Amino acid sequence: MKLFQQMLVAGATLSLIAPIAAQASDVVNIEEMNSYTRSLKNSSRLDSNTFINEVSEDIARIKGRIDGLEAKQNTFEAGSFNDTTTLDGKAVMAIGAVDGGDNIGSNGHEKVSAAYVYQMNLNTSFTGDDNLYVRLKAGDGWDGAFDQKTATYHIEAKETGIADGTTNFKVDKMWYTFPIGDKFTATVGPAIENYYMLAATPSVYKPGALKAFKLGGNGAAFGASTSTGAGLKYVADNGFAVSTTVNSKKAAGTGGFLTKEDQNKVNTQVAYTADNYHLSATYSRQQGWNSWSYYSTKDLYTGADALAVDSDSVALRAWWRPEETGTATPSISVGYDTMSFSGRSDIAEGSGYFVGFNWADMFQPSDKIGLAFGQPMKATEAVAGATLSEVDPFLWELYYSFRPNDSIEITPAIFGGTDVEETTEDDIFGAVLTTTFKF
Repeated sequence: MKLFQQMLVAGATLSLIAPIAAQASDVVNIEEMNSYTRSLKNSSRLDSNTFINEVSEDIARIKGRIDGLEAKQNTFEAGSFNDTTTLDGKAVMAIGAVDGGDNIGSNGHEKVSAAYVYQMNLNTSFTGDDNLYVRLKAGDGWDGAFDQKTATYHIEAKETGIADGTTNFKVDKMWYTFPIGDKFTATVGPAIENYYMLAATPSVYKPGALKAFKLGGNGAAFGASTSTGAGLKYVADNGFAVSTTVNSKKAAGTGGFLTKEDQNKVNTQVAYTADNYHLSATYSRQQGWNSWSYYSTKDLYTGADALAVDSDSVALRAWWRPEETGTATPSISVGYDTMSFSGRSDIAEGSGYFVGFNWADMFQPSDKIGLAFGQPMKATEAVAGATLSEVDPFLWELYYSFRPNDSIEITPAIFGGTDVEETTEDDIFGAVLTTTFKF
């Protein structure tokens, strides 16, 4: 039983014990017992009927009390969590600064900033094979040094502050997953991102600071904001897997689902995954959606037509990991993205790459060293009459994470890059300390 449920049961149990204590004086009355004893002394004869009446009355009264307690317990259980609901969560605190942040428009400029996230995850199964997932989340402080997409966007960044300065604790994710036969799984939800519905994991590199390095480069195919989504995946016993997902930003509003006014993306992944390696290709068709902003230069996602055109992209991913941890051989994740635009007046094509290394259990169990670098997606071909930017972007991070115990993870990290946003002036260097408490 989870902690939250235990707290509920403890409170309810105390409320049930108190009436029992109060009722005990009715069942066992000292004065009546004394009176009864005196009557026995004055009695000249005891027979088989002497105790029957009073004992019967006491038994009936006790049985009534027990029936009442059972009724109260049944009422409590009816209002509690489902037995298949589990609750877990985390609290994240981060502090750091970015040198060069003023050049890329970061709100925090070069000042030390602190931020936090509090998250709760609820999972409920109704059949044993399905799952309803709801994530509650709140955060603040990320719009300082860690808010600039590609260059400084922190892996845990979540800004939910509202106008009056308070924190808005709200439903951040929600979806329902259920099986269709033995090999197929379907997912539908009003608040989900496409990569939660993939048939296979495209990267085993765990970012220590930057969201840009998530999923082997959070760019052309995988970058997305939370939206209405649905997906279907097929996973075979031999490691082969296929998934198709669709996400719509306007389905929850007046734009409609997959209409001409909608902003949407459709992804199809084909993958093969063995025990220690993976290969996959993901095709993405996007309509009026610049979801690649987590891992690209600004000229690619903020151009004149970035939100008014369609795009086609392919994300190639591969990873390999050693059979044993704690050695000098790291896991290796690589990615390459390419995309083309239809009807855009400035840029015709763009591309980017990623390389990530993780060393696990090097100095103590569950620790991790991470090193990643790559070229955020940039324009590689202009349309006739347009010119390309001279920006040659490069981004990197290095971190070490360790666990003082099973519930706490501490991750000091440094990161940086050159020409990371849109001009040759966009050089940065940052440092951040992230502490995660899991419960």
